[in-house]
Amino acid sequence: MSTMTKNTLEMTYEDWKAERRKGIGGSDAAAVLGMSRWKSPMRVYLEKIGEIDNDVAGEAAYWGNVLEDVVAKEFSKRTGKKVQRVNRILINSDYPFMIANIDRRVVGEDAILECKTTSAWNSKEWFDGEIPQEYIIQVMHYMAVTGVSKAYIAVLLGGNQFQWKEVPRDDELIDLMIQREMDFWKCVDSGNPPEDKSGAPDDYAKVLAMIYPESTGDEIELPPTFEELVEKLQGVKEQIKTLESTQTEFENAIKENMRESEQARVGRFRIGWKGVSTRRFDTKAFEKDQPAMYDQYVKESAYRRFTIKEAKV
Repeated sequence: MSTMTKNTLEMTYEDWKAERRKGIGGSDAAAVLGMSRWKSPMRVYLEKIGEIDNDVAGEAAYWGNVLEDVVAKEFSKRTGKKVQRVNRILINSDYPFMIANIDRRVVGEDAILECKTTSAWNSKEWFDGEIPQEYIIQVMHYMAVTGVSKAYIAVLLGGNQFQWKEVPRDDELIDLMIQREMDFWKCVDSGNPPEDKSGAPDDYAKVLAMIYPESTGDEIELPPTFEELVEKLQGVKEQIKTLESTQTEFENAIKENMRESEQARVGRFRIGWKGVSTRRFDTKAFEKDQPAMYDQYVKESAYRRFTIKEAKV
């Protein structure tokens, strides 16, 4: 499987973002397959057709980029393998919609290296050599683009734990991935959103709020099949209320026995019930005492509230 390249050293950041819109990258792959916890297929679709920005800037992305070289050097130090930076966007010549920005090539091996950094809170996802599925899919996408037979993933956890793992090529998964990405890109080319809305429901909710920020005031009749969906939703809400009530009961039983104590131990658990003081700005008092200044600094926000009520017959 041959690969074309485009030199990124000659690109501005805006050029690079424009190039990302021309194909499916490794960080898009899990979302396209509906297997991302953070990004929905619809967001990727809207990014590719230029409806929303595909800007990946942010603190996490910034430090991930800064520490990429540190992770790559540590991988070389621990494994004895030499790696080489790749300053190019790689494009699969058989499937031009598949693109890749790989971190490093492993010199002398038919392999690539993907460098990751994550907070200590996410360490459990990497416990005992495990790798989050989004990153498995990402390197499989890179292997589909480059044709290499394996990938290494190296990760710095919480700034003080380092791990690396070899990921062999899985042609069965790659074939499935190519077909799914091909179907998705047909949607991009045709301007028809993908029918599969699975994956990252929280992100999809944000996308829907962006697409439909305002209501028109009219009323529509939904298809009869939605009545069952609404009933299921109401049932889930009732379950949540019951679980929250049960949670409070359990907490009350523990607090009742802790009394004034700040800490408690039982088996493998340590429980805290600490006093916390906070200082909050009293907006109501400020509005009353300084109405002109309040109006000058107040910021109005708008959103659409989702509700369900029993209709009157």
